[in-house]
Amino acid sequence: MGQDSYRRLPSRTSDNCFACGQNHPSGLRMTFFTDGEKVLSWPRVPKHLSGWSNLVHGGVISTMLDEIMGWAAVRLLKKMSLTRSITVDFLKPVYVDEELTLEAGVKAMHGDREALMESSLRNGKGELCAVAVGTFALFAFDAIRKRAIVDNELLDELERLVSDP
Repeated sequence: MGQDSYRRLPSRTSDNCFACGQNHPSGLRMTFFTDGEKVLSWPRVPKHLSGWSNLVHGGVISTMLDEIMGWAAVRLLKKMSLTRSITVDFLKPVYVDEELTLEAGVKAMHGDREALMESSLRNGKGELCAVAVGTFALFAFDAIRKRAIVDNELLDELERLVSDP
């Protein structure tokens, strides 16, 4: 299924995130889509983020898998999330400048303060290239505001994102 089958989530405009910031000059500029049960992205990794030759660097692959799990946690669980841990399995090489498919969803909940998320990355042929599982701490937006971990402009933006049907 392509992007037309899913609803695009608004892009963040208030910061310079390497993974999803649309204004980051060297970043991935990932955009996200949802069907209400999972979150997807179809990025192309630029050549300057290669490891050896035309292979995507493993750290960039890990970043993409972490980012999509974070967006899935925020969007699907309607809470702010912070990564506690992530495990990535690299199954096949991933090449630069190829449209990739990333998908993430909730694997399990541990009370209302922690979620086990899962994500996958497929290449342009649909082959599974990497999978990740991450544990995410979940916070109400007001709790994050009180701790001053994230600026209020970004929190307002994320709250609009999760409240949008």
